[in-house]
Amino acid sequence: MAESPEHILIPVHEILSAGEREKFFADSRLRPEQLPKISVNDAIIRGKAAAGDVVRIKRKGDVDKKIETAYYRLVIE
Repeated sequence: MAESPEHILIPVHEILSAGEREKFFADSRLRPEQLPKISVNDAIIRGKAAAGDVVRIKRKGDVDKKIETAYYRLVIE
């Protein structure tokens, strides 16, 4: 089994703690089923996340690398 990919073009993936997850859903007024999904078998999170976790993906801007945007995904089986 390959390790999770480390490459300059792959954005940072972080698994939210239980507290961060609660705060995210309270602040965004979203429900877990409304988030885009990511498989527990995806190479970038394999072995690090479980179904039901929320992953924050931090991407830098294409033009201005100082701008960072966060995207969220719900981990599913």
